[in-house]
Amino acid sequence: MKCILFMFDSLNRRYLPPYGNEWVHAPNFKRLAEKCVTFDTSYIGSMPCLPARREWHTSRPGFLHRSWGPIEPFDDSVPQILKDRNVYTHLCTDHYHYWEDGGGTIAGRYNTFDFHRGQEGDPWIGQVADPVVPPSPSSGYRSLGKAHWRQDWVNRGHMKFEEQMPQTRTIRAGVEFLHRNAEQDNWLLQLETFDPHEPFYVLPKYRDLYPREFHGPHFDWPPYARVTQSPEEVLDLRRTYAALISMCDASLGMVLDTMDELSMWDDTMLIVCTDHGFLLGEHGWWAKMVMPWYEELARTPFFVWDPRSKKAGERRKSIVQPMLDMGPTILEFFGVEPTPDMLGKSLKKTIEDDTPVRDYALFGAFGQPAYISDGRYVYTRGVVPELNDRLFRYWLLPTNMRAPFTPEECRGATLVGPFRFTKGLQLLRTMNPFSWGPKGEDLKTKLYDLAADPTQEKPGHDKAVEQRMLDAMIQLMVQADAPADTFIRLGITPPAGLSVYTCDSAGEVPKSDAIMDCRHLDRKASE
Repeated sequence: MKCILFMFDSLNRRYLPPYGNEWVHAPNFKRLAEKCVTFDTSYIGSMPCLPARREWHTSRPGFLHRSWGPIEPFDDSVPQILKDRNVYTHLCTDHYHYWEDGGGTIAGRYNTFDFHRGQEGDPWIGQVADPVVPPSPSSGYRSLGKAHWRQDWVNRGHMKFEEQMPQTRTIRAGVEFLHRNAEQDNWLLQLETFDPHEPFYVLPKYRDLYPREFHGPHFDWPPYARVTQSPEEVLDLRRTYAALISMCDASLGMVLDTMDELSMWDDTMLIVCTDHGFLLGEHGWWAKMVMPWYEELARTPFFVWDPRSKKAGERRKSIVQPMLDMGPTILEFFGVEPTPDMLGKSLKKTIEDDTPVRDYALFGAFGQPAYISDGRYVYTRGVVPELNDRLFRYWLLPTNMRAPFTPEECRGATLVGPFRFTKGLQLLRTMNPFSWGPKGEDLKTKLYDLAADPTQEKPGHDKAVEQRMLDAMIQLMVQADAPADTFIRLGITPPAGLSVYTCDSAGEVPKSDAIMDCRHLDRKASE
């Protein structure tokens, strides 16, 4: 048996024809839906990019314990498990975050890997002279730093033709792997492109598919911020994003063509997914992370072909979480049992006949409100304002996204635990130095009824529904072994029996950090 896991980044399902879009040119996504099962209630898990990928490896939600970080020593890794059981695993990607400090333990979990440089501000081409850059007053470089933005423009100077683009190089390398190994058995190919992640650098071949009516300053890198641009500029950027979707569609077509050519459909599972969506002006926001996890971000496209059931051209309504469920699904496909610490579910029966694997999806980002959905309602559990700086992370490997923890971040670390999933290891606990996410009104508890309000314009109130959703959230947080301070920040009294509260090196709960009475906070989190 063989498996192709084809991952995109920041793929908004509302721009895909199988999910109702009628103006984006993406014929291969239509073709994909005809060949696969299409999931209508697919939700994110741990956000953003690398937390999502750690979740796919471990089949556990990591956002309750730490921010962006690598595979930890106690983590189970699905590619590593397969590798250890003689299933060959290969990673083919242009996703440069794997090679930063915060993702540095991931590539080694595969038998082999290859990396195609140049996406976003990947520190790739060495050039001392400043690049020539068009005026771009609203560019997202302000969110990331001028050096990052400068490097992106240096890289673009070496990607002027389609065959030079990292997405194209990645997909062609993946297709070469398929040709080289189509006759072999027992392998997993993770084929992954950073596109359509911002910046939306796309060649005229695809941009010309969409009419251009705005001719103002160059703008293809939206900031993580409120929309301040004109409606014409917003529309133009949406069309640029659509052009990048069309390029992704062409890459998808290359993979589908190869599977046809090599007669791979009888013994090869195909999974096509993304980590999260992207906001392109909806709700008055660009991008992700700094606003609530609206449906445009949280409900994702997801397609699966299982050669055993051969279900094609069908849709599934059951709630799934690809980053949580892909690991057990792929392990089951290769006849391998998931580990006891994995919380995702195999989707074999869901693919066959829409058998549910869960009633709720829990999702979010570290240090932000927590979210839960049952497919109709989305409940946001807000953060208690006066406890918003009471944010702790639990770790063994001290890395942020692009750098190690600073000495200041490590000072005052205390041993806690172990948690149930840390293989008997205690973790280090430190105060998190920042909280990047929603502010003010967006920190409050809210309930959306997607049946009555599919665009999430007006949060409502239904005490019975809110209590049901809160009870389910608590149950899933306990299942994930969330630390007590996570409950406290959300204004929830920590349930009894958690495997770790706030312990010293001897495993004792210090008096100063004893579990507090949060009954008064339950009200404040909802105000």
